[in-house]
Order: sequence, then C-alpha cells, then structure tokens
Amino acid sequence: MVLLLLGNQASGKIRIGDHILKLQQYIYQPKRMTCAYGLFSWFEKLRRSEKYHYTKMEKPTKENMLDLFIRPGEPCCMPKGNENILFKISDEKTMYDRYRHEIELDEERFGADKVKKIEVRRLSMENIDKFMELSRDEAFSVFVPKHAKLAGELTRVFMEAECWEDFLALAVRCRDKLNPVMFYYAYSVALLHRPDTKDLSLPSPCEYFPNKFVSARTLAMAKEVAYVMSTTDSKPIPLREQKQTASDIEPEHSLAYFREDLGINMHHWHWHLVYPGDGISEIVVKNRRGELFYYMHQQIIARYDFERFSNNLPRVKPFDNWRKPFDEEYFPKLDSVTGSKISGRQNGAVLSNVNREPYLISIDQLQRWRDRILDAIHLGFVWDEAGQKVELTEDEGIEILGNLIEASELSKNSAYYGNLHNSGHVAIGLCHDPDNRHLESIGVMGDNAMAMRDPIFYRWHTFVNDIFRQYKDRLDSYTVEELDHKGVKVTGLNVISKNYRENNVFRTFWEESNIDVSNGLDFAARGAARIRFTHLNHELFEYKIDIENSSPTETKGTVRIFMAPKYNDRKLPLNFAEQQGLMIELDKFSVVIPPGSSSHKRLSTESSVTIPFERTFPEGRKDLEEMTEAGKSVFNYCGCGWPQHMLIPKGNELGLSADLFVMVSNYDVDMYDVPVKKCCKDAVSYCGLKDSIYPDRRKMGYPFDRPPPKGTDGTVVKTLDNFCQLTENMAFTEVKIIFKNDTPTDDDDSEAAR
Repeated sequence: MVLLLLGNQASGKIRIGDHILKLQQYIYQPKRMTCAYGLFSWFEKLRRSEKYHYTKMEKPTKENMLDLFIRPGEPCCMPKGNENILFKISDEKTMYDRYRHEIELDEERFGADKVKKIEVRRLSMENIDKFMELSRDEAFSVFVPKHAKLAGELTRVFMEAECWEDFLALAVRCRDKLNPVMFYYAYSVALLHRPDTKDLSLPSPCEYFPNKFVSARTLAMAKEVAYVMSTTDSKPIPLREQKQTASDIEPEHSLAYFREDLGINMHHWHWHLVYPGDGISEIVVKNRRGELFYYMHQQIIARYDFERFSNNLPRVKPFDNWRKPFDEEYFPKLDSVTGSKISGRQNGAVLSNVNREPYLISIDQLQRWRDRILDAIHLGFVWDEAGQKVELTEDEGIEILGNLIEASELSKNSAYYGNLHNSGHVAIGLCHDPDNRHLESIGVMGDNAMAMRDPIFYRWHTFVNDIFRQYKDRLDSYTVEELDHKGVKVTGLNVISKNYRENNVFRTFWEESNIDVSNGLDFAARGAARIRFTHLNHELFEYKIDIENSSPTETKGTVRIFMAPKYNDRKLPLNFAEQQGLMIELDKFSVVIPPGSSSHKRLSTESSVTIPFERTFPEGRKDLEEMTEAGKSVFNYCGCGWPQHMLIPKGNELGLSADLFVMVSNYDVDMYDVPVKKCCKDAVSYCGLKDSIYPDRRKMGYPFDRPPPKGTDGTVVKTLDNFCQLTENMAFTEVKIIFKNDTPTDDDDSEAAR
C-alpha cells in the first residue's frame, strides 16, 4: 500500500485518484471490508483535498513578503491573492489552528483550482508574549509612548533577522498573533529600511487598510460588489468621498477635498514610516530628522492656508488656549481596523486630563512642557539629561527643537521637556471620553493615517509651528551675500500650461480615479471591489526660466521655486512677512548655466516635492517584471512625498492671484555631492534621502525661513518685490489659479495632467 501511494511522487503530487480503484479491487472482499472502511474514508478525504495537501511546497521569493499585506485580518492559513498563496510553517501552532482542517479540505469555497503553498522557515521568536500586551482589538497609536516603544522593539526584531527569509518567517509568526496595526507599522518600517528588502514597492495603505481612508458606508457597498461581481470586471463604485462626512452647512466642510484626500493622508502615514521615533539607531537617527519634522508640517499648514484662501476662509487660528472649548467638530464616518466605529467630536469639546491606561495625560503637564520649550528658545539653550547647556545654534537649533517637540529617541531631555506634540494628538483624540467611562476608542487625531482629516489637526500644528517660528524669528536675517549668486541674473519666469494658451495660468479641476480595495476586505467574497474617488488635479505644465550668466565660464545653480497667495481672504494684499509663512515649495533642482543667456524648462511632474500620480492611484499597474523601463521609473519611489495631483492649490473660478517666486542660488554653496540611490527614491524636499544626508546645505524653507532682511534703503523689506530687488538671482511673477468646477470625462484632455 505504501508503494502504491508513493508510486507517482516524481511529478510532485501523489495521485490518489489514479490508484483508488486498484486498491478497491484488492481489498473488496467481505473479510477485509470492515477493517478497510475507515481507511477508505480517509483516502476519500485525501483525494478530494489533494490540491491542498499534496501540492509540492515552494520556496518563498522576496516578493512573497508583499503577500502578507493581502487581507490583513484573515489568517495566513487562508489563501492570499490571485495565486491563492498559503504560508506554511511545519508543526507551528497558531491561534487559528482550529480552522486549519476545514480551510484546507474545503477547496470549493474559494473557487480555486489549486493553492500555492509557500514553505516558511521554522524560526523561534523569543519574548513574543510581550508584544501581545497590546491586544488585537485595541487601537494602536504611534503617538502613545507605550505603543511606540512596543512597535520600535518589534521593528528591532525584524531588522536584526539575518536574512530576508528569516525576516519573512518572523513576520508570518507574528502576523496572526499581534495587534494588526502595530504589526503592519513595524513590518513596513523594517521593509523600508532593511538593505535586502528596501527595493520592494510597498502597497498603498488604502489597499490593505481601506477602513482608515474610506467611509464605512462605502466599504459596505464594496463588500456587496465583491460578493455579487466575482470577476475583475466589476464597475467602480462612483462616489464623491468628500461628501460623506458633513453637509455644506458646516463651513469647514469646504476643505474636505484637501483634508480627506487619499494621497495627503497616505503621505502623512508614510512620512512617519520613514522617520519613526523609536527603534534601532540606523532607523531613528537620520540626517536632519528634527528639521524635516518641522518643515514638512510647516508646509502642510502653508498649503492648508492657501486652500482656505481659495475658499474665502481666513487662515487657521492656532490651538493655544487649552481651557477654551474649540469650535471644530468632526465625525469621520470611519470604522477602525478591528471593527469598532471611530469616535466623532461635538462642537464645544474641551480638553481635560486623560486618565485611562495607557493614556495618562495632564493638561497642566502639557502647559509646563510648552513653557519649558519656550523658555529654552528665548534663553538660547536647552538642558540635556546631564544638566548641561546645549545651545540652540543657527546650525543645530531647529534640529534640536524638532526632536524635542516630537520627543523621539533623539530628544535631548524628554524627561524634562516631555512629549508635547504626540501628547497633544492623544489628548485631542480622547477629549470625547477621557476617563473611558463610555469605552470609546481614540479619534482620528490618534492615528497618523487619519489625523489630517480632522480640522483640529491644522489648528494644533499651527500652534506647534508658532513655537518653531519663535526660534526662527530670533535668528539674523539673511544678508545680501547669503542670498546672491554673483554673475547670475534671472531675466524671465513663465508658466506654460499644456492645454491653455495664456501663460502664467494654472488650471485645476475635479478628476475621478479608481482604487481597488479588495485586498483590504477581510472575510468577504473574492471579487474585485473598486471605488471611484473624486479629487483635485491640475493640468500638466512646465516652468520656463530665463537666466543670464555674465561670467565667461559655465556655472551651476540651484533653482528654488515657491508660490504664495497675493491677497488674504478679505482681498487685501499680503505683505512680505505674511507671504513668507505662506510660501509653498513647488520644486528644487540643479541646472548648468552656460555663459550668456539661456532658457531652462522643467515639467511639473518632475517636482522634488511630489511622488507620481500612479503611486497614489495604482489601479491597473502590472508586475514590475512586465513593465518597460519608463513604467518602472514611476514605481521607483519608496512612497514618501506629497501627492502629484495636489501640487497646485485649488484656486477659484475667477482666478486666484498668487506670486510665483524663483531663485537661482549658488550650487557650490548649496549642495552636497550625494550619490544616487540604487533602489527606490522619495520626494526629497519633504522626505529627504532615507539612506543619505539631506542634499541641500541650506536650511529648509530658505530663503523664507528667517525674518525679513533690510532693503537697499535701510528699512525692513515690506513686499516681495522689495525682497527680489536685493539681488539679481531672484525674481517673481504674478500667476492665476483658475478652478474649473466640473469633473472631466475619460474623453477629456485631463489625462495629460498625470
């Protein structure tokens, strides 16, 4: 009988069905039937399940690590993706072991012809129980010190695996046992930073955690479509997602297209993956990390104020009075990953002490931390943990403050200066149930993938930015020598739109794009589930910059492009000091300038600020092996960066006036010679270079990050025009941002905007 069963193993599969008749003929006699009855039943089960039990195990490939993102709530013993991937660790007991027998035998429930089993190494993991202190149904937040520490330790375990095969084995072992959000946070951080996996293109978080980005009502519809339409040909669910959270009665709702944009929220999530606050030093210690924390959030606030002017709203007011009720209410209409509804916040909410494990926050303590940081700024130094003074110098001050306010492991003295930024997020996120009497979970402000949806996020970060601003205002203004590039003169600046004849006009409009959320619909039918989102976009354009080089030899320059609104919400002109805080960076790149006059062009899609459109809306992408080199370049991004479709503010239908500024600074003074990264890249301006030093020696936001300088008449510069008169290597021009308030169809030329 053993020989009979082993007769056809050479093909990689024991064909029980081929031999069952011979076996029946041999033992189909009365004396043998009784003893063989149980054996026949066993063989029949094996015959029905041979595609599961007897498919030859395959060795994993590095790309199989991305299969763990498919259906994150379903255990590894359920098939994943179109290939029905099963991860198998021999003799491993899991919390889902009670399901294994039924899942492996009932092949028809998945409608699949075969399952691809991936053999994962057996690898013991010590102290896994400590990571289970955070239960699977608890809300995870990187803003909570205990959670951040656990995630940092888990990241350390993943990073210290000797090879990617061991890393995969550890991840499979942890995936079904640990809190899912904590696991995927640590897993993603490790994938991005390990030398042997950082070339993998991580899926967008909206694909595997759509709960964080898509309303519960929309996901319910998506599950219905996945159940009814079992093929990949299902039509997308057409929704204007920004209409899901409030009506037009709420004034702040006019900014929902910005706050609830998929790409913007994914940018915030991904930035914190690249710059985690806890973990091993090679992950946390990054060049100019603290300054990037300041600058990235400062740019978010500047962009949000720009959008507010586009909608006739005033600038954001800082949330600096923590005893006063705040007016902003928000109801996200989202479900948590674990199934509970994300709590909303009523108008008139007030901060109070948070007294619920592990959230313990005192408002008095927050005020003490704030006062100590402000004292340090005005004294010019901080106290380190040894009681020594650390000066807030011109070179290092902003870096020290950034690491202090966010309270990463790089903080000079977190015991004294506290955890102001993160604790503020948590206190606001729990203002609806601070003592846990209603057993409500933390709101969107407690999750970095959802926090930017809430209007209070921008008030909180305006307060944080004002602290940084107090430090910046104490620095000396830039001198003419620090601004100038001798012999270089900007003689012309124009914006040329692809589909518009008039120069210096940006055209914006609504556009519809699809995402497939089927990989995030746990325990649902296997059909495709596509959702159509309406989002802002702009026409493709290019800058044309005319430069004159009066020297006899070529020189090199750094082109810096910024834009700021020209008028405030009351249509009054903004002075230079006001425009400084509203300048949004659009691009930064180097050029070789030959002697004499020359023109230099730059496409909007080449921006150093953004990631490609397809990184946000990846529907329809093919495997990288099947793509052309041009196609691969689109996905050769780690994922950190401002979304390309939100590069230009909305403007309005009459045309919002703005000032477009360009500066050609001295490359030899500006830049480090940073080698090109071999794998993926990020949008440098907001995200830096993950594996290298920040390539620009200048302070982020230069030349607008210091107090206004004095003009040629000895008085402080009052206008942007006065500022540009200081040197010839700076210029500006007035532009219009015209918004077309309709949604283009597939036949329109809007595809060019991508």
